[in-house]
Amino acid sequence: MNKLYVLEINFEINGTMESIYPVLLSSENEMILIDCGYPNFLQLIEECASKNTIDLEKLTKLIITHHDFDHMGSAADLKSKYPNIKILASSKDEKYINGKEKSLRLQQAESVYNDLPDDRKEAALTFQKLLESVDNVDVDITLNDGDIFDWCGGMEIVETPGHMPGHISIYLKESKTLIAGDALVILDGKLAIANPQYTLDISEAKKSINKLLNYDIQKIICYHGGVYQEDIKKSLINIQK
Repeated sequence: MNKLYVLEINFEINGTMESIYPVLLSSENEMILIDCGYPNFLQLIEECASKNTIDLEKLTKLIITHHDFDHMGSAADLKSKYPNIKILASSKDEKYINGKEKSLRLQQAESVYNDLPDDRKEAALTFQKLLESVDNVDVDITLNDGDIFDWCGGMEIVETPGHMPGHISIYLKESKTLIAGDALVILDGKLAIANPQYTLDISEAKKSINKLLNYDIQKIICYHGGVYQEDIKKSLINIQK
């Protein structure tokens, strides 16, 4: 039987409580984690999995939707503890995940640093150090737009650039579910585009949302916000306006 688990991971950062929602898919032969949190989040993921009676020793794959530090931060730790898992990511993101090129988020942070007011520079440097602390990991399987796999009831890779150029989402055909990564978020109960401040190309991000209208989607899982099921087609159209 194919199962889908939305892992709600709650944590404190900068004095406020936050949540992220990685996804676990399982079937008779596969257990696939989609995104894996910030650096040093392996224990939190394991604890959340355990609460859902999930044995991560059965994990076969980790799919990284994009190389932001809160999505791939614990990938190297996962690979170290569970060496049999395969790491999957967009072919466009591979060079950032394996460290051959500098993270685009770090490049962005460095490029705006000199224009920041002095009272924000210390926090900006702390953020840069956090980005630099992310351990790189080799990608075992690269993914491209339209790739189809029979894992866990069938899935399609959907390139959704904008937030980052290598961003991918995953469409699960059996349950008509879109795992959106950061292509979409839920804010105040409404579906929204990811924070424009951290979206490298807002025009591309809107094109990606328009592309999603080609899919029969009954449920969207946002990494920031969780599950959304309210009039999805209308919500996607409204975001583009």
